Amino acid sequence: MEYCKCFGENSLRFLNILIFLKIMRRDVSVILLYDKEKRVLIQHRDDDAPTLPGYWAFFGGGIEEGESPVEALIRETYEELEYNIRNPKLMIVQKFGCKYINGEKHVYIEEYDENQKLVLNEGKDFKWVHIEDALELKMIKHDKEVLEYIKGKY
Repeated sequence: MEYCKCFGENSLRFLNILIFLKIMRRDVSVILLYDKEKRVLIQHRDDDAPTLPGYWAFFGGGIEEGESPVEALIRETYEELEYNIRNPKLMIVQKFGCKYINGEKHVYIEEYDENQKLVLNEGKDFKWVHIEDALELKMIKHDKEVLEYIKGKY
């Protein structure tokens, strides 16, 4: 069975469930936190993650039924980092898709509140990186497009 590049080899069961349930749309919200040094925070996803295994990506996740994109952003960011979003600014909405799934990615940006401690609850690592360095990492094309878009703006 052919599958999207965004799904890992361990994800065929996940894809079969999506197809069986006819869940073909998945909207997501992600946060791009940046610090005073103009670095962005990115997540190194687990090697067995159902989507984007081993990739570097933004923190965030799926918008659940009845949730607004901002509500999902707040929930996902707290679940993954124990970080409380304060004043997210919507930067861009990207459409994405492949053979099995499509949706919209709501990309928000916010300056990191140094008074809050980050606790990694999802993924194998995270780090602060300058955009130029992040562009050299294993990331999906539309995340790199977001980084190119914001380069020099924040």
